[in-house]
Amino acid sequence: MEKCKKWLGLGLLLILISLLAACSGNDGTPTTSDEGGESDTSEISFWAPFSGPDGPKMKEIVDAYNKSQDKYKVNFQIVPQTEYYKTVDLAFNGEKNMPDVLIMHGDQIFTYSEKDVLKNLNDLMGDVITKEQYHEKGIEGATVNGNLFGVPLDIHPLLFYWNKDLFEAAGLDPDSPPQTREEFLQYAEKLTDTDKNQYGFAVPTLWPQQFIFPTIVAQNGGQLYKDGSVNFTSDAVVNALQFERDLIEKYKVSPENVQQDGEVTLFLQGKNAMHLNGPWMLKQWQDAGINFGVAPVPQLGTEQQAVYANSHNFVIPKDVKENKVEGITDFIKYVGDNGMAWAESGQAPASKAIYESDEFQEVNKQSPQVAKQFDYVTFTPDVENWGLATDPLFEAINLTLLGEKSAEEALAEAQEKATKALSN
Repeated sequence: MEKCKKWLGLGLLLILISLLAACSGNDGTPTTSDEGGESDTSEISFWAPFSGPDGPKMKEIVDAYNKSQDKYKVNFQIVPQTEYYKTVDLAFNGEKNMPDVLIMHGDQIFTYSEKDVLKNLNDLMGDVITKEQYHEKGIEGATVNGNLFGVPLDIHPLLFYWNKDLFEAAGLDPDSPPQTREEFLQYAEKLTDTDKNQYGFAVPTLWPQQFIFPTIVAQNGGQLYKDGSVNFTSDAVVNALQFERDLIEKYKVSPENVQQDGEVTLFLQGKNAMHLNGPWMLKQWQDAGINFGVAPVPQLGTEQQAVYANSHNFVIPKDVKENKVEGITDFIKYVGDNGMAWAESGQAPASKAIYESDEFQEVNKQSPQVAKQFDYVTFTPDVENWGLATDPLFEAINLTLLGEKSAEEALAEAQEKATKALSN
């Protein structure tokens, strides 16, 4: 009987300990139980696909935010870019824990807003953060049918890089990049020396054509999607592809059959004098010790200055509890006011507090050049599952640049495939 009493006393003690543990966190801070209550409003989970050199910079910002106040704590998780949207989809489908806030590329916002899984942020604006705090193009890229679904972290357009040493050796001013198509061709011809296996510009047949091709189309005054239809066979689109093929076949300023990242390798080797790519390349150039310049993209088209861009945006899942929104908003405001570390990665934050500051102009030689293009960036059209249309488009670009089909034939086939894909 005495033994039973001892076990009974021990059982009651264990129950009491369990109850106390359920009412407090590991550090003794009171929390609410997941069962029958709401989640802890002070903990904010944040996902981003920054698995490259930009990841540590975002972590730096998050850590600084957490140290700046003691009301909220942001738990930052990097999901590799290759798995990011697959993981996001699993979360939205209830197969993984949903983050409270996450980064979404601008070209994904329309599709996810149409799925009705993102929180409309119109009501979020006005008290703590406002649309006017951000560049209007950043807000435009996160807006669908008048409704705001994202707060822009940055805008990242295509950029123009060049090898200053090769410019100087060719008798060109190393501090004066080309501004027009005509100048670009003149420079490319002067910079090409096939005896040395050196080229003015190596035309990629694959990535980053996703940025290069729509840039030239927009500079031609064209659109890939117009009046509710795929528009790949328009003169502006055909001209853009023919111009790139001419760099290889007619002007011979580019090697043939450049495979994935081949143009990057040539630039790193000093065999490719001019290069088009995104802001994410900065650290690679710096680490390689290249004497390079960076500037807005020349007007390679025939009508106007324009550049294709994407963006990173903070989005909030529709089902996030309202009691989390205050903390999320506080964090987003902090990033908008204190995002210079993001600029250090080579990006240009869309927050005016950053890109209009004197410090931003001195942060590095690249980020201010990115921001110079903000006013005339162009984004992906608002078409659900636009990727189904661009898959055949970039296949057509590849075939043309490899010399396997003419621009007209390849684009006509791509238009037919894309139209069918979007209608299914």
